Amino acid sequence: MARALVAIVSALLVAPPAHAGVRTLTFTYRSHAGVPRHAYLVLPSWYGAARHPSIPFVISPHGRGVTGRYNLRFWGGIAARGPFAVVSPDGQGRRLGPAYSWGYRGQIDDLARMPALAMRAFPWLRIDRKRVYAIGDSMGAQEVLLLAARRNVHLAGVAAFDPVSNIAARYVAWGRTSGEQDLPAKARVEIGGTPASAPGAYAARSPIDVVGAIARSRIPLQLWWSKRDAVITDQDVQSARFYDRLVALHARVAGVVGDWQHGHAMHPQTRLPEALACFGLIPARGVASPFGAGFCPSR
Repeated sequence: MARALVAIVSALLVAPPAHAGVRTLTFTYRSHAGVPRHAYLVLPSWYGAARHPSIPFVISPHGRGVTGRYNLRFWGGIAARGPFAVVSPDGQGRRLGPAYSWGYRGQIDDLARMPALAMRAFPWLRIDRKRVYAIGDSMGAQEVLLLAARRNVHLAGVAAFDPVSNIAARYVAWGRTSGEQDLPAKARVEIGGTPASAPGAYAARSPIDVVGAIARSRIPLQLWWSKRDAVITDQDVQSARFYDRLVALHARVAGVVGDWQHGHAMHPQTRLPEALACFGLIPARGVASPFGAGFCPSR
């Protein structure tokens, strides 16, 4: 009863924007650090306590510098085309809170708990445990890739848009990227030093350092990146190199290289429907596919 009351109060305090065909519920969870955080659950508008069949579930962590609520701009009303549910948590880093979690292991632990946390907050929610996906953009993409490396996490698919795969390389690139010169100082606080002084801490947050575990998971993985990314300016040592390593390890991976601006591909009006249709989360009819034959289980 107390837990349900907390969820209701949270929804009143932090009301997400409304979208046609879906509704968004807010619940509070305790992060790995014991700090209360909000998470936003997007559902088809018809789904609720009175009508609740088992549906697929998408874990979607947000990008750097924003919140789970901001991340909802990607999802809009697209969950109604499924049906499926999406959870976007605020998150928690080691030191800097939700905005700069940068793949901290405690944050990845919390992402792994999201299906259970959502069902605890809303006991009528029924999740198809064989169809749990992780989809994120930028820092959120970095975190879904790290989630895929966990041996105790069973995902049906992962889509990573404009991800960071090597955070030590990003530390170097930040210093020469316009508007990001303050990030090395933030990273030293959050990660615990520089790449030279704390190499293990940077490796633990870098998907390329767990690429073998990701390949062995056999999770269908979509990797989307842009040649015109003005934020992750070193994509040749980020997504491109990471993709090549996955291919060499015979991972179940498909890569899509485009020319969009950072964060523009994971949008309901651009490439997100292609990613969702590939996983069978929305109907494939009328959605173009950039993937080769045999990769998408729905086609």
